[in-house]
Amino acid sequence: MEPERLFAALDACCTEEHDERDIRRAVVTFLNEERTKATAYIEADFRGHPRAARSTVRAYAEMTDGLVRSVLRVATQRLHRNPNPTEAEHLSVLAVGGYGRAEMAPHSDVDLLFLTPYKITPWAESVIESMLYMLWDLKLKVGHSSRTLDDCIRLGREDYTIRTALLEHRMIDGNEALAATLTKRLRSELFKNTGAEFIEAKLAERAERHRRQGGQRYVLEPNVKEGKGGLRDLQTLYWIAKYIHTVERAQQLVDLGVFTREEYANFRDAEDYLWAVRCHLHLIAGRASDQLSFDAQVEVAARMGYSDTAGRRAVEIFMQDYFRHATVVGEVTRIFLTKLEAVHVKSAPVLQRFFRRRKKLRPPFAEKNGRINVGDEKAFLADRVNMLRLFEEGLRTGMLIHPDAMRLVTANLDLFDDELRENREARRIFLDLLLKHGNPERALRRMNELGVLSAFIPEFEPIVAMMQFNMYHSYTVDEHTIQVISSLAQIERHELVEELPLSSDILDKGVNRKVLYVALLLHDIGKGRPEDHSILGAQIARKVAPRLGLTAKECELVEWLVRNHLLMSDVAQKRDLSDPRTIRDFAKQMKSRERLDLLTVLTVCDIRGVGPNVWNNWKATLLRKLHTDTAQVLEHGMEAVNRELRSNEAKKELRERLASWDPKDLRTELARHYDPYWQGLTTEAHRVFAELLRNLSDDEIRIDLHPDLDHDATRAAFALVDHPGIFSRLAGALALVGANVVDARTYTSKDGYATAVFWIQDAEGHPYEAARLPRLRTMIDKTLKGEVVARDALKDRDKVKKREREFRFPTHITFDNEGSDLYTIIEVDTRDRPGLLYDLTRALASNHIYIASAVIATYGAQVVDSFYVKDMFGLKLHSKPKREQLEKRLREAITRGAERAGN
Repeated sequence: MEPERLFAALDACCTEEHDERDIRRAVVTFLNEERTKATAYIEADFRGHPRAARSTVRAYAEMTDGLVRSVLRVATQRLHRNPNPTEAEHLSVLAVGGYGRAEMAPHSDVDLLFLTPYKITPWAESVIESMLYMLWDLKLKVGHSSRTLDDCIRLGREDYTIRTALLEHRMIDGNEALAATLTKRLRSELFKNTGAEFIEAKLAERAERHRRQGGQRYVLEPNVKEGKGGLRDLQTLYWIAKYIHTVERAQQLVDLGVFTREEYANFRDAEDYLWAVRCHLHLIAGRASDQLSFDAQVEVAARMGYSDTAGRRAVEIFMQDYFRHATVVGEVTRIFLTKLEAVHVKSAPVLQRFFRRRKKLRPPFAEKNGRINVGDEKAFLADRVNMLRLFEEGLRTGMLIHPDAMRLVTANLDLFDDELRENREARRIFLDLLLKHGNPERALRRMNELGVLSAFIPEFEPIVAMMQFNMYHSYTVDEHTIQVISSLAQIERHELVEELPLSSDILDKGVNRKVLYVALLLHDIGKGRPEDHSILGAQIARKVAPRLGLTAKECELVEWLVRNHLLMSDVAQKRDLSDPRTIRDFAKQMKSRERLDLLTVLTVCDIRGVGPNVWNNWKATLLRKLHTDTAQVLEHGMEAVNRELRSNEAKKELRERLASWDPKDLRTELARHYDPYWQGLTTEAHRVFAELLRNLSDDEIRIDLHPDLDHDATRAAFALVDHPGIFSRLAGALALVGANVVDARTYTSKDGYATAVFWIQDAEGHPYEAARLPRLRTMIDKTLKGEVVARDALKDRDKVKKREREFRFPTHITFDNEGSDLYTIIEVDTRDRPGLLYDLTRALASNHIYIASAVIATYGAQVVDSFYVKDMFGLKLHSKPKREQLEKRLREAITRGAERAGN
């Protein structure tokens, strides 16, 4: 918007109007047209450089300047003319906040300060009011304040938010002398000699903001503006730099020695990239929007020109770039803020420092402001192993690393070569960082942020900041790796004895810790490529483990653990552990108690490292049972899980539980069930079903709902006359009440009754509260009696949330006739949604398939449903045409349901 052309056209559009409202209306119409043209031009230009937005954010600010100047001109020269204003009637219009920096996304707020020398006069009040009406009519989101010079100083003293906004003021139009006076008074009366308190306030504000945003740089749906490593962190740096050094641009900090040229270049690139992401978010939403939600991530990736590769989706590549830029922001701001903190923030009292005395640093290291720094730079670089010793000293002494030392390491990463990687002392230090000091995650996280981990283990570099586009993994792959190692260290520090008694006991009895830590470090190193990441990871481990100094036997164990790191989790969560064949086959793969113990601890740490709420009692119970039964088989042979033996033990325990029963009723109960029933349920479940079945009439349905802490779920037990499709009807009833099924079993008694048990959770993944159970029971009862038809009622409820629609999980269906002696196992791996289990079980029932049990494993938006089934004659599904026909029906059910859920 060129000022001369704009003002001439503006004057022309006002000449024919005389009424104030008509003038305002004409001005708004004209400016709206000009704004539409300008935004179209800016957006078209932005499409030409979609990953760099510096010129774009400045263009939006300049366009807004033109609008504000225009409405000021109309207000002062057309609506409220005042050819000879008194000194008290001087008015200056200033931009503050982000607008003051001349940085605006498409829908950023327009923050204005109307400045007067003294109390606001009626004329100034009229001008401000008219300006605001026009700006609001232009649909701008205006934040405004009207203040005198004294107001600005007084309020800035009282409120750091106001002080920060004033720090970034920029005059748009009006009285220049007045704006200059404000700048001078702010510097002399407000900013001078208050640097320390301003820094402390901004650091505290930053810490609180990070806490609100989750405290992690690698959250699944980051906030580009407020999140850790986001634009607000860069702005905090600007504020402090301007406050302390009186700089106008970050580039001036290079001349002041705060940043190196390379650091500033990285900083500038990160800023440009983050602004581009924010602009795309605003344009997609059509409003101010700073949250990179799952659905927005896909569209932003497309707008920024990312495309799918063989092993990864475009959105995952985009988010890896995003997180790497966020890491740069974190590093640069930490260097800057730590340096300022050391100079300006009050130091700890002498007595406090005295009582916190630490171990003496070894040369070439020296203490600086309570942090480890390099005392002799030349000596440090002369021995390249010092690049690793720095982190060892940090763990040994408990001291933080000084930013100057971090910068020295980052600037010399090229010193890492094959000779250094195979250096005996370097290997020792690296393994000691994992094994010796008790908190390896601290060193690993800092090494990863500085690029040292990837320099020492180049194979680690591709997974740095690698995002997995699903709802299951809360962290990037490198952060997940550090989290799992942190879990292992916590177990070793005896911090999780009550929560993880089995893993704690295994570690107390002794395992090869070196193997376990290295296997955890490498377990996901093969991710992000087309091949199976477990197989590729094992191949990488075969190269890396010897380089770290492990023996041939240790290398073999590490490779085996990486190759099989998902095996125990898969068996525990996707197979029926009451089936002896499951235990027998798993024991064959383990071969030894050593492998079983190592894999158990690795699996526990891996699941705990996925996200904050992934580990629960149910997973713990499954893994404990699988470990216990497998250990018995490895020690005593398959007789330990003999079907008949287990059935007899279960009957004996129930007999004791029902000691008060009439002997005849007890004999009836003990004789009416087949072996799988006795093996598949706990004694408590057997007791519940015995009560439900007692004197049950043929037209009766009995239901028992009860919390089951071991499952982290509510146990829903049903007893009724058996008939085809009963499992599907029950699944439909539960889906209708919004219950999420996490496990299920159904058994038919010898006298024709169905005993079905489902473990269910509410929408938040928790057991149902006791107060909700009566309503739940009523709704289930109505559905089972046919008063509510699940198929019809589910149509409106079986919807996938908008933010989850972009998750893609190709459907895989497998048939396994070897995994169970009695049943065919059908495994369906697909996209989860509320009515999926009902649709699948309906398809099976309509094809005359009997479902004995269903094991449900959910991984965010992905689900693996495993069905143990027989055909109508009680046989496995041996016929290939029959299996192909059934797979077709299941896929049709999934497709129809997905279409319904997507509408």
